[in-house]
Amino acid sequence: MWTVIERKIGRAGSIKQRQARQREWDKKYGEGNWDTGYILDGVFIDQEEAFEKIYYQSYASHFQNHPEDLVELVRTAKKLRNPHAEATTGVDLQVPAVMEYLKRNQLQLSGTEIVDIGSWQGQASHVISIRLSPLHIQCSLSPTLTLEQFWQEKKCLAVWKEE
Repeated sequence: MWTVIERKIGRAGSIKQRQARQREWDKKYGEGNWDTGYILDGVFIDQEEAFEKIYYQSYASHFQNHPEDLVELVRTAKKLRNPHAEATTGVDLQVPAVMEYLKRNQLQLSGTEIVDIGSWQGQASHVISIRLSPLHIQCSLSPTLTLEQFWQEKKCLAVWKEE
């Protein structure tokens, strides 16, 4: 059974930071005995499941509520990128979430430009880059928070404990 032992564990960080933290948790709790994720409806879910239920669903809700953003994105982009993740070796969740939405809705990018989803150091390729940033997308599970706020503030560390 997963037991949350630490809440608000913060950003994943660069690949070096993530690996160092994971080695620390392996040493402290044992390899495979810990996981990061979220509490939904009183139950711990890992980040893979959380991606579907939080990240993907927040983008799906945004596109349903703002179809003009979807139309603009499809018409403009030939490719999507996350400039922040590229610059920092951070985890990219927004591009996979948007691409999954397109796939599930049988849509394809038909534009000619590389479109950022988000920004880096205040720079973005297009106006839609900012509108589709997780800093601006409303979290579908907690409408008072942006997707980025929810993802960072609600992330927790859990360890496996036999009953």
